[in-house]
Amino acid sequence: MAPLLEIQHRDPGSLARTGVLNLAHGQVRTPAFVPLATKGTIKGLEPREVRALGYDMVLGNTFHLFLAPGHELVRDQGGLHEFMRWEEPIVTDSGGFQVFSMGHGTVADEIKGRAPTGSDRAGAILAIEEEGVRFRSYIDGGERFMAPETSMEVQAALGSDIALAFDECTPFHVTRDYTERSTERTHRWLDRCIAWHDEHRPAGQVLYSISQGGVHEDLRRAATRHVAQTAAPGVAIGGSLGADKPQMYEVVSWATDELERVAPGKPRHLLGIGEIDDLVRGVELGIDTFDCAMPTRIGRHGMALVPDPSRRWRIDLTKGRMKQAREPIMADCPCPACSQGFTRAYLHYLFSAHELTALRLVTLHNLAFIARLMADLRGAIATGTLPQAAAAIRAGAAPGALAAAAA
Repeated sequence: MAPLLEIQHRDPGSLARTGVLNLAHGQVRTPAFVPLATKGTIKGLEPREVRALGYDMVLGNTFHLFLAPGHELVRDQGGLHEFMRWEEPIVTDSGGFQVFSMGHGTVADEIKGRAPTGSDRAGAILAIEEEGVRFRSYIDGGERFMAPETSMEVQAALGSDIALAFDECTPFHVTRDYTERSTERTHRWLDRCIAWHDEHRPAGQVLYSISQGGVHEDLRRAATRHVAQTAAPGVAIGGSLGADKPQMYEVVSWATDELERVAPGKPRHLLGIGEIDDLVRGVELGIDTFDCAMPTRIGRHGMALVPDPSRRWRIDLTKGRMKQAREPIMADCPCPACSQGFTRAYLHYLFSAHELTALRLVTLHNLAFIARLMADLRGAIATGTLPQAAAAIRAGAAPGALAAAAA
């Protein structure tokens, strides 16, 4: 039987590696970006379009699917793969991030100093107890309960290839004492997730533990060691990773350093991170898979990814200067938007007219941009040129250009 993660190449100057995840519904080439199919769909796209862009796996959201349409209905429809017509691997998160965001807010809320807002936070946490979390649904205001066993039951009903253990996602602003107590509770919840999963898991589903510990080095390292040494075959890195990028990279490095020492063969997933520079640094730090709403979310708001680090790798197609722009989003880009010659001016018009075609085209472009970026990084690790590739990307090289130059 093939191992869960087959490591194929290692970069001698970092922890970066390429490999293949062997899952029930197929293989995932790593390092990989995983698009979000939050409510059973990547908004505006068909599954076949996402696959055609080069993606091997998507992420379904346990919390949202638990509330609607309900995991029982998805189970009765043949599971999430059958329900959404995606034949490749699926990872489902635990629901912990969304549940605790209703009380703590998200990382973006935290950095921007704003009160928790948005659909995920329209509900409210009623109580955090050892047994689980009681909260009010953002859909109908009804009281709901999620325990580790609930999360496992929902993910089993969804039939995902990878399930994540239920955890408390602690934010940056809480005290060290709270972070320590919360991390200990997450470890007790992990034990319960493993016990439930051992007895009831669907055939082929694997469980990932989640490393918490906040931004405290001793807590983060100890938590990572603890979860890595459990029976869970994979590890996800979650919780608060810091107030800025340098701190985030440092926190992630503590976790991957520990994983390299105590569980080098276990796959590593970085939760909720997907900015271009973060993907490059995450790969260097030894991350195998990433998920993030960024490319699809900004695409729906008129932001397109381009090789321009001075502008955070993006342009705003809704700005007035785009009204007369006759060029595509990116020259020589093979995505469905650019390759067909749709101009920035046309996309600007579509966004101003609130046409759904604009959302689709820019979402396709953004996902194609990141798919080619990850292919470049995999190729660079395999050929021993990751330092040069990473430097070129950070300097503004277009995805795909590196592979073309190497060929």
